[in-house]
Amino acid sequence: MIPFSVLDLAPVTEGSTPADAFRNSLSLAQHAEALGFKRFWLAEHHNMPGIASAATAVVIGHVAAGTKTIRVGSGGVMLPNHAPLVIAEQFGTLASLFPGRIDLGLGRAPGTDPRTMHALRRSLAHPSERGDPFPRDVLELQRYFADSEPGQAIRAVPGEGLHVPIWLLGSSLYSAELAGKLGLPFAFASHFAPDLLMEALAIYRRSFTPSAERQVPHAMVATNVIAADTDAEAQRLATSLMLAFVRLRRGQPGKLPPPVDDPTSVLSPAELAGMRSLLKRSFVGSRATVGRGLRELIAETQADEVMVAGQVFDHAARLRSYEIVADIARAG
Repeated sequence: MIPFSVLDLAPVTEGSTPADAFRNSLSLAQHAEALGFKRFWLAEHHNMPGIASAATAVVIGHVAAGTKTIRVGSGGVMLPNHAPLVIAEQFGTLASLFPGRIDLGLGRAPGTDPRTMHALRRSLAHPSERGDPFPRDVLELQRYFADSEPGQAIRAVPGEGLHVPIWLLGSSLYSAELAGKLGLPFAFASHFAPDLLMEALAIYRRSFTPSAERQVPHAMVATNVIAADTDAEAQRLATSLMLAFVRLRRGQPGKLPPPVDDPTSVLSPAELAGMRSLLKRSFVGSRATVGRGLRELIAETQADEVMVAGQVFDHAARLRSYEIVADIARAG
C-alpha cells in the first residue's frame, strides 16, 4: 500500500495542559516512527484552547529531537501570518539540525479569526503590491532555500542551499491549481473539507507542470481515522472530535472533550447531520471497517500518500488507533 503519515494537532484535552499535549505528541511521533509511518506533521492554529501547536516550528524541533528517522514537518505553517524570510530561517535551522527529515507544508488561510490575525501583526498584502500575496510569498520562500547567487542582497542563514521540500496544502481549489503550476507536491484537507476533494485533485493533476522539485505530481489526501477494536468503541471515541467541531462552529472553541456514550444527548439533530456531512470522508470503526474505507478512498482518489488525523481524548486509545492503521497499511 502507499505510504501513510500522521497529522497531529497537539490536542489539549479537558483537564490537561499544553505541556501534557507536547509530551503526548512526542509519544505519538515515536510510536508512529516505530510503526513505519513516513511523516509526522503539526499544524499552526492560534487562539485555540484545544490546540497547542501555535509555535509550529518550535514543536517540530521538539518532535524531531525525540525521533530518529521519521520526517517531521508542518501541515501546515500558515504563510499569511509570517514573513517568508522568517519561515525560511526557521525551517533552514530545522533542516540544519535534522538533515533530510524536515518538510514545510504551507497553508493560505490564517488558521485563526480576524482579531487574532491582526494580533499577529501580519498584513495580508505588501503595501506596494496588489492582489493575493500568497503566490509571491511561496516563490520568495523557494528563492531563500535555493543556492545563493552572486550579489544576492537578502539571504536566509541558515536556509540557503538547503532546498527544504515545500508542499502546498488546501481545502479549496486555489492551492490545488497553484501547486500544479509550480510543480510542487499537494495535500488536500479532506479531514475537514471533504466536498471538493476529487475536483481539487483533478485540477492539481491537470495543471501540473514539471519543476526542479518534482517531475510528476504527488497528491496526499488527509483524512480522520479513529480506529478501535470494535466499531462501537471507535464510534464512542469519535464523539470527542464531533463535540470539538460543533463547539468551534458555535463560536465556543475549547479543549478536546471526553467522549460521550450518546451524542444525541448533547448535539441537536441538525448538528449531528452537519457532523455526518463534515466527516463523510473520515473513517471510524474496527480494523475491518477502517481498512475497507481506506482502500476505497485510495482507489477512488489514486492518492500517492494518505495523512491520518485522529483526535482522541485518551492517549492510549489514540496510540491504539494508529497501531490499527499501521496494520492496515502493512496488509495492503
